[in-house]
Amino acid sequence: MLESLGSLGGSPWVYVIVSVSIVLDVFVPILPSGVLVIAAATTAAGTGTAAEAVGSADVTVHSSAHLAEMLSLMLCAATASVLGDMVAYRLARRGGDRFDRAIGRSRRLATAQERLGTALTRGGGGIVVLARFAPAGRSVVSLGAGVAHRTVREFLPWSALAGFAWAAYSVSLGYFGGHWLGTSWMSTALSVVALCAAGSAAAFLMRRPERTAH
Repeated sequence: MLESLGSLGGSPWVYVIVSVSIVLDVFVPILPSGVLVIAAATTAAGTGTAAEAVGSADVTVHSSAHLAEMLSLMLCAATASVLGDMVAYRLARRGGDRFDRAIGRSRRLATAQERLGTALTRGGGGIVVLARFAPAGRSVVSLGAGVAHRTVREFLPWSALAGFAWAAYSVSLGYFGGHWLGTSWMSTALSVVALCAAGSAAAFLMRRPERTAH
């Protein structure tokens, strides 16, 4: 994967691949969108570190371009995340009864939908941010918000915050991993482990109120 992304370094195709993966991830949670973001950031960071190590005469220019590349990747990932959320939200809102029946067949999804509606109504949309890191949480939140007929004004700001938080965290993991360890499977693996740890923590925090209630 790193070799493939490395060969596309600086190409718009990197952003296309990452964006498509993130948009579709809301419907197919098994897609490795987070891994792709980390791998792209790791490759870019590792390339920048290598250029500085050989004593490039254009270090300042290169550093500025390197920072711009990281910011572009972060904005691309965040925008794709929000776009995917809104597509799922709109589809669920329009297909209300069908999605409602599908969610109703799962006690876990029904509980998550109920908690989401209560949280958004009370202005506690932080659950949307937590869900963005939790496994499949983004799907439950986006579809649940649509089925529950939450307004765009209630859902969109939290979706945007969640997307930017997730994108910033993922790109940062890839950047620091690549900067410290270079472009290698080890740096990518460690960054993915950190992303999974954040997901596990988010899932625990989302379940905590439910446990307390019992």
